[in-house]
Amino acid sequence: MKKILFFIAAMLPAMAFAQTGDTFIINGKVGTTTAPAKVYLIYQLGANNVVDSANVAAGTFTFKGTILNPVNATLAVDYKGIGLNKYIQANYSDGGQSKTADDLNLFLEKGTITVNSKDSISKAQITGSTLNDDNRKLTAQLAVINKKAQALMAEAKAATPEQQKSPDFQSRMQARYKNIQAEQKAALKNFITNNPNSYLSLLAINSVAGPAPDPAEIEPLFNGLSQSLKDSETGKNLKHGIDALKVTAIGAVAPDFTQNDANGTPVKLSSFRGKYVLLDFWASWCGPCRQENPNVVRNYNKYKAKNFTVVGVSLDKPEGKAAWLAAIKSDGLEWTQVSDLKFWNNEAAALYQVSSIPQNYLIDPNGKIIAKNLRGEDLDAKLQELFGKI
Repeated sequence: MKKILFFIAAMLPAMAFAQTGDTFIINGKVGTTTAPAKVYLIYQLGANNVVDSANVAAGTFTFKGTILNPVNATLAVDYKGIGLNKYIQANYSDGGQSKTADDLNLFLEKGTITVNSKDSISKAQITGSTLNDDNRKLTAQLAVINKKAQALMAEAKAATPEQQKSPDFQSRMQARYKNIQAEQKAALKNFITNNPNSYLSLLAINSVAGPAPDPAEIEPLFNGLSQSLKDSETGKNLKHGIDALKVTAIGAVAPDFTQNDANGTPVKLSSFRGKYVLLDFWASWCGPCRQENPNVVRNYNKYKAKNFTVVGVSLDKPEGKAAWLAAIKSDGLEWTQVSDLKFWNNEAAALYQVSSIPQNYLIDPNGKIIAKNLRGEDLDAKLQELFGKI
């Protein structure tokens, strides 16, 4: 993560925006840069991507625009004047960032923002913006944690294929990753609690939520924000999202659905009432899912005689039935498997608001959700709690 604002943006849900806007102005200075150089400002306005450009004269440039809410943006300096498309192709076509790219991530908000650098825009100081001040503070707090995450990713990437396939290696790496996640969540929660008036706190709640949000975790954070933030359009949308999550929260009755199994026979989730059921969302194309499958198989075999079963819901593609069936056989998934083969539009996944996989829900014999996202050792620990050590 280059900047926390990109991390936050990735977690944000689609939002509806009010029709009135606020004006922002950027007054920039980047050394003595001049024509043919151009500066590009890239951001999102509602559902639309906005690209604006400004000429540079003696290092100075200006942008003015209207936003509906504070948004994150990128300033990029095209020193050769080759145009944005060629600039992107030259600097980012390999998925990384080239040494010649010069860009800056920042937030746009109402008022005048000053961006000033003696040479490179990437080293610019941003002043006149409370939101960017807050972002700089939070980024500094997360820097050490981010370095740990990067080091762990590098270690995992450097491991041999044999190590990467090892359940013990996967378990150890997952445990360390969870510790880093916990550190990051603690830092974000601390920032949110101590900055109830910051718009960044409102956005940071989405980062705490992650891809499988728990309303019991994020609603207290939301309730601690200032009333003006809660009453903002973004705040109202976040509250609506939190309320929607309660449908699949721990303690709620698991929403019922019917999908066809591998033989084309309709299967209803509620038909498993009377058993403990692990509702497991996965797909044949999902690497982490396939890595987790041996763990699910082990636990299924350990506890299947204890009134426990698994129901797999595959998010395979419309043309992916053969791959789905092959994965079931290859991974030894003996339990009931269903899918409508609609990829991310799987109707059961939509019902459970699944935005990443693997994801699972543990349902008790009465049909109530009693746990979520049990992976690795956590799954065995929860089942052992329910059924005793085997």
